[in-house]
Amino acid sequence: MKVIHKSAIVLSFGAIALAGCGGGGGGGGGSAAALSAAAASAAQSSGSSAAGSGGVSSGGTTLGTTPQTVSFCGNQTDIVDSSLNIVASQYTAMAAQMGKDAGIAYRYGPDAVACGTANSGVDLYKRTDTKLTNPPRDANFFWSVGGPPSSGAGSYSTNQANMAYVADDPTQRVGVTDFQVSGYMYNVFAQLPQLSWTRGGIDSLNVLKYTQPSASNMPVAVGRCTGRSGFCNESLVVFQNGIIGTAGSNTANNSPSVQLPATKVPTGIALTNDSEFALVTVWDTQQLKGQVAVVALAGLCDGCYVDNPSGWYDWWNEWMGVYPGIPNVGNIAFMKILGYVDLPGMAAPTEIATTTGLDQFFTVSLNGYFLGRVNSPLTTYWQSFASGGSNQYAYAKGGVAVVISKSEQKAAFIDLKPLFSYFNSKYFSTSVTETTNLGQAANQWPYTFDQAPAAMPTVAKVVSLNARPTAVKTTVLERYNPRAWIATQDGTLHIFSLTDYAPGPSAATPSPNSIAEVGTVTGIGRNPTSLATSKGEPGANIEPLNEQVIVGSRGDNKISWVRFASNHNSGSVVRTIQHKEIKDLIAVEDSDNFANDGYVMSALDYTGKKVHNYRYGPVIFNADGGACPKPNGCPVLPAGAVAEYGGAMALPGKPFQMSSANVP
Repeated sequence: MKVIHKSAIVLSFGAIALAGCGGGGGGGGGSAAALSAAAASAAQSSGSSAAGSGGVSSGGTTLGTTPQTVSFCGNQTDIVDSSLNIVASQYTAMAAQMGKDAGIAYRYGPDAVACGTANSGVDLYKRTDTKLTNPPRDANFFWSVGGPPSSGAGSYSTNQANMAYVADDPTQRVGVTDFQVSGYMYNVFAQLPQLSWTRGGIDSLNVLKYTQPSASNMPVAVGRCTGRSGFCNESLVVFQNGIIGTAGSNTANNSPSVQLPATKVPTGIALTNDSEFALVTVWDTQQLKGQVAVVALAGLCDGCYVDNPSGWYDWWNEWMGVYPGIPNVGNIAFMKILGYVDLPGMAAPTEIATTTGLDQFFTVSLNGYFLGRVNSPLTTYWQSFASGGSNQYAYAKGGVAVVISKSEQKAAFIDLKPLFSYFNSKYFSTSVTETTNLGQAANQWPYTFDQAPAAMPTVAKVVSLNARPTAVKTTVLERYNPRAWIATQDGTLHIFSLTDYAPGPSAATPSPNSIAEVGTVTGIGRNPTSLATSKGEPGANIEPLNEQVIVGSRGDNKISWVRFASNHNSGSVVRTIQHKEIKDLIAVEDSDNFANDGYVMSALDYTGKKVHNYRYGPVIFNADGGACPKPNGCPVLPAGAVAEYGGAMALPGKPFQMSSANVP
């Protein structure tokens, strides 16, 4: 891979390790009747002995007895009482609904119909899509910008996505699909969301390798690392039954999987900047407590297996060894559950975001390629990563995860420095020999937290919020004042400082006191269920990964770009899209701009069963010129419009999460 550079109550826990036992939105619920019926049915089938009881659970959670009714765009029955204590019967019942309509209604809350803002969008210009036939393709590729097609493919680039949806018939569909968000080749640009001409059918090929269509295999969340183009090659998907596996792309198809215990129901997933670890929020239905599962990840060449080193080859300069817990380019071939971090005072986490602050460009050698291959094996080259070595700044020294609980109105900030410090100490010292005994046993590398308690992340702070949190996102880079953004159902974006908790390549000693709310942004729309990393901004001299975020408001069917002030403690809405074609906006995702600029973002339409694309900047064929040359390219039409409509792709179900990236 050649890289081209282009408030409220606060509880502090400091460095106390919280022993374990062993990424979704938020929002209110669906109608009270619908939720109550689903809860009653699930509770009956689960046979929960804790149903309806008060007191304290075995996990230390204070229990309530009567679920409260939340009034926001109608009434919704919650899983907590009026004091925000978990009601056991509602809790276990809702855990069984994750990945189903009732679970989505709980996590993502009222839509535009319930909030009285349906059909409030405008018309947007839509180009004609043309099938690329000259040169002929083996599968469909529909384009609408540029042309006529050239005889050579040119500087080919695409943005690929993995998407989770509630299948109309889960016995026929796995609920995960791979598709092309946008793409360039042969002097034409596609902005229509469509099945990739490289992948085929609607079911994710990777997911089909480790699970089949089944009424029990409902996806709950999908996520991948975020940052520069060319990294983050695969998403991970987590299912209601606890399976965690990969969702591939056109060039990354490794398909390992692991499974959580039956009593731990996942609700969200996030990956650290360089796919070192996956963090999965879970509800422990046995002890009635919230946790974060920590999963160590390792990347390998495409189609390569851990137990077949003779088959490893140079794939985008990836490692020629299996090194879970350090930077890789995201074609995950190995994963292992290390253990669980308890969330004090939080039994029902609904979403998670994470950052280490490390810029992925720091993992690139002087020759412009990822540093894995030239530094393999680590048993030989580890000294270059030690203090004073040429690669001493090529890996993260810490990080933070931010977990929200919609019902409990809390946010927990988890210090990942113990995790990264422990792994770095093993790989980049004479202890590297311990990392060669790879396996799933507790005493094999990487060791579980039972064997290596020093590696367990710690909860630094828990903050109580004055409104129900519905979405969370973090900045990517350690520069530009790292922040966490928490959206609440009332339409407010809360800004939290993360000083020293996202140190990037430098060592730092974080203090819980540095985590604080430093500002807010209003006007983002009611019930904002999605925050997306901004990956580009035409005509603005900003670092969008840190200085901007895209908000999807389900309550108002509105997409907003929020840009932050120079101190990152305030911001304002600089662009909005409200399109009449969207029936039920539930999530948004921005696309990379690499080799060719496209500025395409996607919006998931839950009730409408579609993914819509919008282009908010010019298409520029940077490398080839052609029909859309620099500097102006092919602009949005008509002139002065905020965006043009790229079209929609229909789905056999209701989409609710996606992740995308430009992949090599």
